[in-house]
Amino acid sequence: MFTMINLLSDTVTKPSPAMLQAMMEAEVGDDVFGEDPTVNKLQEKVAAMFSKEAALFCPSGTMTNQLAIKINTQPLDEMICDHYSHVYQSENGGYAFHSGIAVNLVVGTNGKITAHQIEQAIKPDFDWLPKSSLVVIENSCNKGGGSFYTLDEIKPISILCQNKGLKIHLDGARIFNVLVETGETTEQVGPYFDTISICLSKGLGAPVGSLLIGSAEDIKKARRFRKAFGGGMRQVGYLAAAGIYALDNNIAQCKLDNEKAIRVGRILQYVPFVKEVKDVRTNIILFEHKAEFQTNEILNLLHEKGIHAAGFGPNIIRFVFHLDVSNEDVDKVVEVLENWPVHTSNRIQI
Repeated sequence: MFTMINLLSDTVTKPSPAMLQAMMEAEVGDDVFGEDPTVNKLQEKVAAMFSKEAALFCPSGTMTNQLAIKINTQPLDEMICDHYSHVYQSENGGYAFHSGIAVNLVVGTNGKITAHQIEQAIKPDFDWLPKSSLVVIENSCNKGGGSFYTLDEIKPISILCQNKGLKIHLDGARIFNVLVETGETTEQVGPYFDTISICLSKGLGAPVGSLLIGSAEDIKKARRFRKAFGGGMRQVGYLAAAGIYALDNNIAQCKLDNEKAIRVGRILQYVPFVKEVKDVRTNIILFEHKAEFQTNEILNLLHEKGIHAAGFGPNIIRFVFHLDVSNEDVDKVVEVLENWPVHTSNRIQI
């Protein structure tokens, strides 16, 4: 009986014994009343990290993104984002449901858009058009295969938004996987954005939680909307303690997770059923398999070999590496892929 290597997502991580101990020792209160000291500590810590005034602890990254859209727009506005963006692809059309806005999609490169593309997308001020009011960029971009922006690429987008009177939001769910590659800091990132969302339950390994970061005024607005969204929580300091532990101890781990993905990405290029592997930049691998194979067939065969992965679109499979994937697990994945025989019939032969 083997242990399954879970590459389904970096959301599958479980708290370490040390993180659980920190959770057990947390001092808690009622966060709806602003009286949970551990939540307050986490919010103050994260706001300072990104050179912002305030932050708000929420159950999920979808909620923090949707709150950002809500406070940065008015009904009949539109947000501009890449067509691969999580806020468009994977949040159930929440921008329309919660905020009554339209979306203006830009086709970038692996989820990344440029200041020039954004400028071209801004709509003129006519009664019959939605008002372009918000730009959202995702760093790293999930559907872009973990692609990322550097600050040199972000700066002209931020300047354009300032000059055109647009707000700019960073969906930074996996921002720490980016910063360990670029060498840039959270303090450098913060000033380029009006609002920022970060996730604690992906590469950082906490069980639950994301934060919205911004000005004190914006976070005060977001707090009211969080309550309306059903996101007010009570003695949630137990979860906030996990987030504090993650920020204090697990950021460097993101670099190791990226290296695991890069290693496996190199091997995948030579596997018989693989057609193309997206450039691996962080902890996500997206690869396209050859048309003669079925996605579910490959996933099932991987599962039989102890590798749990996900389909991610037509002929696309995703691997995501995280702190619960050991170096020995990576060795096993490499072994399976290196020894995958060339198929000899319509069904892959294992």
